[in-house]
Parts: sequence; structure tokens; C-alpha cells
Amino acid sequence: MEQEQSGAGSGPPQPESVFPPGLSARVELTVGDADTAQAVGSGDVPVLGTPRVLALAEAATVAATASRLPAGMTTVGMRVELDHRVPTPVGRTAVALARLAKVDGRRLLFEVAVTEGSTTVAEGRVERVLVDRHRFVERALGSA
Repeated sequence: MEQEQSGAGSGPPQPESVFPPGLSARVELTVGDADTAQAVGSGDVPVLGTPRVLALAEAATVAATASRLPAGMTTVGMRVELDHRVPTPVGRTAVALARLAKVDGRRLLFEVAVTEGSTTVAEGRVERVLVDRHRFVERALGSA
């Protein structure tokens, strides 16, 4: 998977200043047999599976924020709306583009699109939340 990021550097820990709307990133995936609906259990056809489309879109949102995260912080997925419209065969390259549309406190709302060539494969929205990485993991493991 390749990724390109726009925007760099860091700022104060307020999400609105660290993550300006318009921040974006793109991630590519050349579809392999392991990415098909058959392989991931989401169907019985040998084309890019919806769970992999979603993972690609989420990877673009993660890439958009990666270089700007304050120390000790991360983002976690909270909500997804995704319309998977067109199949993508093995061997083709799917490209996910995520653009930060809105910052609401710790919530980051991304608009995402996945394309293959000039065709829109999927589009939707991904909401992520800025959290303290250590506290999040402790709570997830039942340590807090």
C-alpha cells in the first residue's frame, strides 16, 4: 500500500488547529486474491470485497492525520457510511482519497471516495475521534 499525505508539522493540541478542514491523504491498493469478497468472507465473487474497500478508505483517513497527531494521541474509527457501487477485479488499483470535512471537538468527519481509474467504486463518510492512545488501550484491555 502506498500513501501520500498533504499537510505536515504540528501545532497546539486543539483538534481544530491541528487538523484543519481540507486536510487530505490518498492510499492505493492493487487488488490481490486476498482482497476479494471470497477471501474475506463477505461474498462469493472474486472482486474487491466491501470490507477491504472500507479498510482502504479508513487507511486514507489515518494517513491524513498521522503526521499531525499530538504526542500520545491517536484517532479511532467511530462511524462509517459507505456506498460500494462498482466491482473492482483482481489486478486493478483502487485509490482511496479522504478529505477532512469537519472538526467538532475531538470528532473528525472525513468524506471518502474510492476510485479505480476514472470510475468511482465507493464513496461515503468516516468519523474518527481523537483519543489518548495509552488510556484507550488500557480501557480496551480492562486495565482502567
